[in-house]
Amino acid sequence: MNVYDFDNTILRGDSTARFFAWCLRKRPRMWRDAPAQAVNGLLFVLKLRKKQAFKQRMLHFLTLIGDVDRAVDEFWADNFSRVKAWYPPRHRDDDVVISASPEFLIRPACQRLGILTVIGSPVDKRSGLFLGPNCHGREKVARFRARFPGGRIDEFFSDSRSDQPLAELAEKAWLVKGEKLIEW
Repeated sequence: MNVYDFDNTILRGDSTARFFAWCLRKRPRMWRDAPAQAVNGLLFVLKLRKKQAFKQRMLHFLTLIGDVDRAVDEFWADNFSRVKAWYPPRHRDDDVVISASPEFLIRPACQRLGILTVIGSPVDKRSGLFLGPNCHGREKVARFRARFPGGRIDEFFSDSRSDQPLAELAEKAWLVKGEKLIEW
């Protein structure tokens, strides 16, 4: 099987950040939370808040957008064109996406691409609360092994060196820079 990161790998940009910005434009009541979001961002930048706590507080906006499933569908209708051109020709039926993005957010895009196995951060789409660890770094390896005990990765693709632990499991690993694939 081939394993892929999602944001900045298959998709141009970060899906969570783009969804947040899209919701700001399409769901104006989110602006009520802007001051708290600004404080959250500042605390993260100053390293006074850990990444998962920052993401969870940011995802609190989900409580303000109403029908989350509808918003996600509308978001992908507007943003699916951001899928990078290099991916579709490489698609295989056994492709797996492992991402730090909320699973509920990236699953619809992956399904449209024919990717059936999606492992993302477990986030409650109504509250924004994490239901388990952020799927990042070594956690990606733990999640892969839990889903595929004894599984083998033929090729791995990511834009980030933070995915080194997963790259080490692959027969071949690729660093994705824009539309270019560079040997890890």
